[in-house]
Amino acid sequence: MSQRYQSLSDFYPYYLSEHRDGTCRVLHFIGSSCVLILLVVAAAQRELTWLWYVAPAGYGFAWIGHFFFEKNRPATFQYPLYSLLSDWVMFRDILVGKVPLRGDLHSDD
Repeated sequence: MSQRYQSLSDFYPYYLSEHRDGTCRVLHFIGSSCVLILLVVAAAQRELTWLWYVAPAGYGFAWIGHFFFEKNRPATFQYPLYSLLSDWVMFRDILVGKVPLRGDLHSDD
């Protein structure tokens, strides 16, 4: 893919198309939840060593979802910032019911 995205709103539909498999989205949601928990624990305990676990927790679950269930290469490798931001947009969209946590996503086009 050689397309360069100019905004997060342009990138996000592509990001969702790379997360059609429900198991992949569940694993992303678990990873993002773990990241939030680790950040709260680090702040509550005032212990920065918890922060060492943030990236492995977040990316570990997500990459398992991509490599074993979605069977694609994570967008993080080509679009690191937009992908990171889109992780949190998708997390929010799952929480508010805009994106289903389970089941396959189908393209609107």
